Amino acid sequence: MENKELIHMAYEAQKKAYTPYSHFQTGAALLCRDGRVFTGCNIENAAYTPSNCAERTAFFKAVSEGARDFDRIAIVGNYEGKPGDYCAPCGVCRQVMREFCEPECFEIILARSEDDYQVYRLEELLPVSFGPANLA
Repeated sequence: MENKELIHMAYEAQKKAYTPYSHFQTGAALLCRDGRVFTGCNIENAAYTPSNCAERTAFFKAVSEGARDFDRIAIVGNYEGKPGDYCAPCGVCRQVMREFCEPECFEIILARSEDDYQVYRLEELLPVSFGPANLA
C-alpha cells in the first residue's frame, strides 16, 4: 500500500473524531503486514484522563481483532479541520507502539497532506525505549 493511500485513510478516520473540548481532531491508519488496515480517531471525555488518542484507538482495535504484526501507521491532526503542522504521537502512544512493534522497523508517517509528509522509525521517536525484552 502506498503512503498516500494510508494517509487518505487517516484523514477519513479523523472525520469521526469526538472532540467537543479541544476541537483538535486526529486520525490514524495502521497497516498490518498482512495488508489489513485499522483506523482510529481521538475520542475525548469531559474528565480528560479517559480520553484516547487516534493511534491507540487504531492499535487497540487491531489487537482486539488478533492482529500483532504491524508495518506502519499514518497520523494526521489539526484544529477544527484547518491545515496544520505534522502531528506527532504522544509519549503514551509511542509506548503502545513499542509494545507491539520493532523500533528499528516500524514506520510512523506524520502528514500535513497526502503529498506532504515525513516518515520516521519508532526508534527515532522513542530512543532508549523500554519494551517486552526488558522483562525477560
